[in-house]
Amino acid sequence: MIRLTPLDEDTLARLLEAAVTGADPLEVMPPVDDPPGWTPRRRAAFLAFHRARSLDPATAVERTWVIDVDGTAVGAARLEPHGDALEAGIWLSRAARGRGIGRQVTALLLAEARESGAASFVASTTAGNGGARALLGGLGAALTTEGDEVTAVLRLRP
Repeated sequence: MIRLTPLDEDTLARLLEAAVTGADPLEVMPPVDDPPGWTPRRRAAFLAFHRARSLDPATAVERTWVIDVDGTAVGAARLEPHGDALEAGIWLSRAARGRGIGRQVTALLLAEARESGAASFVASTTAGNGGARALLGGLGAALTTEGDEVTAVLRLRP
């Protein structure tokens, strides 16, 4: 069963563990000038990043959820307001990729966006991420490509 669990301090620890065991740091957080891998400094930066973006009321800019599959954290999902649009983001651990989880999480985020009254749902991916491009295009999103970045925009209301 796939569930979105709101991010808090307890779930943040589980999210860090999912990232460390199943993702490259550059897939899940901004770059940190440190040796490759999940160094102590990079782990601390991961925690600080999510606290600032989602948990601290003074600096939060998005809502973030831990993606749980059968009670195990396998990634994160987020919605960030940009005017009357909501920008979505998802990352999954390597073991969770290619299993249809992203499709189900996208449906949950879309439902959340519609319920919030957003006019559009926006997502970005890379040109090489064929799965994400197919998923977003299949939902009816308009895809535009600039260099390696692909932006998908799905109108939710006129």
